[in-house]
Amino acid sequence: MSRGSPQLKSSADLTVMRRAGRIVWEILQEMAAAARPGSTTGQIDRLAERLIAEKGAEPAFKGYRGFPGCVCISLNDEVVHGIPSDKRVIREGDLVSLDFGVVVDGFFADSALTVPVGVVSEEARRLIDVTRASMHAGIAAMRPGNRLHDIGHAVQQYVEGHGFSVVRDFVGHGIGRQLHEEPQLPNYGQPGTGLRLKAGMVLAIEPMVNAGTPEVEILSDGWTAVTLDRRLSAHFEHTVAIGEGGPDILTLPEGVPAGREGQLDLAVIPKTA
Repeated sequence: MSRGSPQLKSSADLTVMRRAGRIVWEILQEMAAAARPGSTTGQIDRLAERLIAEKGAEPAFKGYRGFPGCVCISLNDEVVHGIPSDKRVIREGDLVSLDFGVVVDGFFADSALTVPVGVVSEEARRLIDVTRASMHAGIAAMRPGNRLHDIGHAVQQYVEGHGFSVVRDFVGHGIGRQLHEEPQLPNYGQPGTGLRLKAGMVLAIEPMVNAGTPEVEILSDGWTAVTLDRRLSAHFEHTVAIGEGGPDILTLPEGVPAGREGQLDLAVIPKTA
């Protein structure tokens, strides 16, 4: 990743990114609804690929550094970058993390959510709720004049205050004409430090939170990251523009309440042809 200055986006850029963000959100809802007992992560990936084509977008992940799927699908103790496969069967009680992005007219949008499959443990449900809420705590700090690490500090305080741990091996990032732009956005940090936030910056904030220790390891496939202690992990992400008046979530359409991501009974699942 380059170490240049963050690229500020124009209102025209943000219009395109909002369109890409809407597509990401719609397809995430469809994938979350398809994460049922007996389905495979390979089936969900093919669903995503079909919907991307129908909506006139391009996959952001497929082929990126050799990744073979359109979506990263990680189950239970898998933190991120799970490779879709028809051998990976989803079962009752699983946590399914979906990390997904598209490209529209040269601009990227990127988002993630974790959904429970059927009845899950109390720890699993609490982990999902805390991870989602920590993301929104970080988003609330995404205002002009604040510092970059104010965001990660807000995430870290919320997570650790609820007895969980923040993964440090993976971070959020700037996003725009590239999937990963400057700056890197850790989900931890000292408040009042880091670059000054400016209107026009767009960041993908993505806390990954573990039920146990923060340490992870990469499996032999070279992609899938799992918790070192094999306890559960959850992951949420939004693409957020910093506006003059505060954060603007580009991957959450107008009218959809923030803080309900992954709760399918409270979301409107779009109709597809």
